[in-house]
Amino acid sequence: MHLMGRIGFMGLGIALVGCLGGAPVFAAEKPTEDGQKVMITSPKDGDKVSDSFELKYEVTKDEQVGHVHVFVDNEYQRGFHGTFNGLSRGEHQITVKTTSKDHSTVTASHTIMVDVQ
Repeated sequence: MHLMGRIGFMGLGIALVGCLGGAPVFAAEKPTEDGQKVMITSPKDGDKVSDSFELKYEVTKDEQVGHVHVFVDNEYQRGFHGTFNGLSRGEHQITVKTTSKDHSTVTASHTIMVDVQ
C-alpha cells in the first residue's frame, strides 16, 4: 500500500514538472498511425471567450474522414454548425473528433479548454 502511494506521488510530480516546463502532460491532440489529425485553430487552448464564439479547426489527410463530431464537456453537439451560442460562464472542454463514414472509428481528436467570460 505504501508503495502505491509513492507511485501516485511520483506521477503527480511528473505531471507538475511537465506543466511547469510547458510540455503537454495529457495529449490533447491524438494523431493516428497514418498521421491523420485534427487541430482546433481557434480559439486556442486556455483562451478567454464570450458566451458566443466561432470554432475553427483543420483536418489533415481528410480523404479518410467521414465527418467531424464536436463535444462540449464530453456532450455531443448534434447539428453543430460552427458557432457556440449561450455557453455558461466558466471553463469548458471542447473536443473535435473525426470519424469514419460509418462511425466505426474515431480517426483523430483534439481537445482544448476555454474560459467563458
